[in-house]
Amino acid sequence: MKYIIAIIRPDRLEEVQRALVARDIYLMTVSDVRGCGRQKGFVEQVRSRKLVNLVTKLKIEMAVNDEFVDAAVDAITLGARTGETGDGKIFVLPLEACVHVRTGASGPGAIGP
Repeated sequence: MKYIIAIIRPDRLEEVQRALVARDIYLMTVSDVRGCGRQKGFVEQVRSRKLVNLVTKLKIEMAVNDEFVDAAVDAITLGARTGETGDGKIFVLPLEACVHVRTGASGPGAIGP
């Protein structure tokens, strides 16, 4: 089991969802986030002070069974890529446990097919 975190441009969510659905991957959580990476945010002058404002992004989080990791990463990459700086990042982390609250199922079966 793996936990995938992807930071993408907000306008690319629909394309990422299409690419995931095409690979039979439906489970995800999406959050609005702000931050800066290589884009370094953008600088704004306010009353003689320079402020670095953070860029708005989306964070997609998903737990997947091992056989879906490559497909999920490929789908996110395909849907999120514009070729410009700021397309995002994908992190794949080991997932030690997963428990389905309603049924009590644990392990890969708790994630689903």
